[in-house]
Amino acid sequence: MQSWWTGIRPADAAELRTEVVAGIPGAIGSVPDGMAASVLAGVNPVYGLYASFAGPLVGGLSSSTQLMVVTTTSAAALAAGSALAGMAPADRPGALFLLTIVAGVAMLLAGIFRLGRYTRFVSQSVMTGFLTGVAVNIVLGQLVDLTGSPSEGSIAIERAVNVLLNPGEWYLPTLVLGLGALAIVAWLSPTKFGSYAALLALIVPTLVLLAVGTSGVTTVNDVGDIPTGVPLPQLPRFGDLSFSVITGALAVAAIVLVQGSGVSESSPNLDGSRSDPSRDFIAQGAGNIAAGLFQGQPVGGSVGQTALNTSAGARTRWAAVFSGVWMLVILVAFSGAVGEVVMACLAAVLIYAALRSIRVPQILVVWRSGVNAQVALVSTFTATLFLPIAAAVGLGVVVSLLLQLNQGLADLRVVELRRRDDGSFEERAAPPVTPDRQVLVVDAYGSLLYAGARTLQNRLPDPSGATQPVVVLRLRGRMSLGATFAAVIADYVERIDRAGGHLILSGVQSPLLARVERTATPRVAAAIDVFEATEVIGESTNRAIDAGELWLERHAPVTTVENDDGVTSGEEPDVTPS
Repeated sequence: MQSWWTGIRPADAAELRTEVVAGIPGAIGSVPDGMAASVLAGVNPVYGLYASFAGPLVGGLSSSTQLMVVTTTSAAALAAGSALAGMAPADRPGALFLLTIVAGVAMLLAGIFRLGRYTRFVSQSVMTGFLTGVAVNIVLGQLVDLTGSPSEGSIAIERAVNVLLNPGEWYLPTLVLGLGALAIVAWLSPTKFGSYAALLALIVPTLVLLAVGTSGVTTVNDVGDIPTGVPLPQLPRFGDLSFSVITGALAVAAIVLVQGSGVSESSPNLDGSRSDPSRDFIAQGAGNIAAGLFQGQPVGGSVGQTALNTSAGARTRWAAVFSGVWMLVILVAFSGAVGEVVMACLAAVLIYAALRSIRVPQILVVWRSGVNAQVALVSTFTATLFLPIAAAVGLGVVVSLLLQLNQGLADLRVVELRRRDDGSFEERAAPPVTPDRQVLVVDAYGSLLYAGARTLQNRLPDPSGATQPVVVLRLRGRMSLGATFAAVIADYVERIDRAGGHLILSGVQSPLLARVERTATPRVAAAIDVFEATEVIGESTNRAIDAGELWLERHAPVTTVENDDGVTSGEEPDVTPS
């Protein structure tokens, strides 16, 4: 508890002043980002602004990654919008607030049960395909607002095709203002004014519109009324809970947690402390619950806002917290002006940000990594374009697990270990069949769980047709093996037994030994010998080899010898251990 308090307490007044100033660019940058995120979610842009003060305030206080800004993100907004796309516009806000709270609860539970380690199961190729698909979806989806064309089609790519095939329906004043905003953000972003580029891209064309007075251009006021001031917290309508809300919330939670892990990796703490993914899960969950209660949309660790926070001179978590405070000030002072913003300008800001987020070098790295990575990249990218985001996220997770399983099976290798005169072992390719009356030591590289155990079954040397084979299967380092492996061992014992041979397990760790003793059938337990691993590598395997050679001596075949009187007798031949 003491270390946690030290982590959130400002060191002195001078440092506090620095963090107050560093939070200003983040708040300003959150205005266009928050509004744009609401456009992606299909709701009034003010809800993104509400989330942009609640998320940093609450999430910033508890995250272990001190510079991480918990605010609106394009991927989370798109996932939420996809989940609520079938709802009537009037019902969508209430369902969005509930979805945000449910997602926050899911993130809290993930943090409490310390599930941070499972984010590594989403492969880089899947995440690259998904984020690239999200970026392309954003670009395609904003062409309607950028051109002022009528919206037709159920998915972004369909609407984009209709826009591009019908240029006669474009509204020229809207297009000019949108392209002007796009030119402003593209021109200023690489300069020292880059932190304010998106905001100026909203303000300048809007002022032009107010001066010229062109009618027919859609503004934020046309989307919905903009309340003034700050909303009071209120519970959502639990009657809005539905299957799409739950699946959408889980998809948002998965996206936010994986993206948050990436933020923590790219923004290490300046005091040298290590980030805790599970604690960041809790922080993002708390931020989402707060955002939902204050009529906001989903939030998460934002790569762009965290980078802006760092470049603004932030040293501690307080810069993110104060960016939320400054966002409150902006809402109180300027919420009425939000309604005058041109929707085409928001579309332009989104398009530019989406295009900037497409990492071509990273895509090329993934593509050059092999067929598995290519399959994951293409399948997830395609799913993101044509399926609801929740389904695309689920498909991405499944693809990740299947590819990992497939790679594990491909990497599984069985080798022979041949003992040398000095007691060390020489590794060779395992023979396809077991030799007659010899001790064969085999080891396996790769996972032996589930399908891996079945792959091992196919790659172990075949004892069929051999005479009294003795096989030593080395299991050092295996802490847990499942029921499938137990079935494979039982089958191999039976095959060796039919050949009159014997199976020995060596290098068995204590936890695995207890499981073997507990799960093996009496017949299997009686048919194998088990040598527990010791601190000396190879010691248990040497003992297993000695035991195998002794077993061969004791089970030497009986030969028939006939003396001079024609009397036959049985005797064992002289056997020299190999």
